[in-house]
Amino acid sequence: MEERRYREQMEQPEGAKKRQERRGAARGEGQRERLHKLVLTGLMAALCYVAFAFLKIPIPTPGGGMTALHIGNAFCVLAALILGGPCGGLAGAIGMSIADVMDPVYVVSAPKTFVLKFLIGLISGLVAHRIGHITEEHDKKYIFKWSLFSSLAGLGFNVIMDPLAGYLYKTYFLGIPQDASRIMATWAAGATALNAAVGTVVVVLVYAALRPILKQSGQFFRI
Repeated sequence: MEERRYREQMEQPEGAKKRQERRGAARGEGQRERLHKLVLTGLMAALCYVAFAFLKIPIPTPGGGMTALHIGNAFCVLAALILGGPCGGLAGAIGMSIADVMDPVYVVSAPKTFVLKFLIGLISGLVAHRIGHITEEHDKKYIFKWSLFSSLAGLGFNVIMDPLAGYLYKTYFLGIPQDASRIMATWAAGATALNAAVGTVVVVLVYAALRPILKQSGQFFRI
């Protein structure tokens, strides 16, 4: 059987052999890239976790709630710029949901966190890669503009949806009185807006610094 297969391969035209070799090489390269992305997604999830779990500034709110100043969302957007929207969304969703689960104050917010962070990554990645095509060759001004737009889109979405989703989640799933939920949502809106402003600056500056390094080290993905 092996001998017949070997003879058939030897009898193939040279062009067919080369095409098979190219297809095999492309499959191998695709598998390596997927594995590489998986590893980097895990790394970015860890950064999201650390940024929220250890680098946040907790802010107690009237009504018994809690919000925080942090840059965890910035790493979610950064992951979307580097790895694409789905990977960036998963990194943020997994990293910050685990941070919620590990903290008794935030544990009840973990489902909301998972959904919102995943959507931040998807929206940022959509703007960056499907509209701005930032992984193609562009000058620095173009990259600055579209990394800024991507951050504003993803984090701007969160500024609107985080307080709204928090209000609905606390009122209708956790049974907190509406007045208390409204007060907590108002405080959350202010903290989320400040997080978005700081996070946007972080994303734009860090991505601009990382992009040439990723290219030189062979870690840059065309998306």
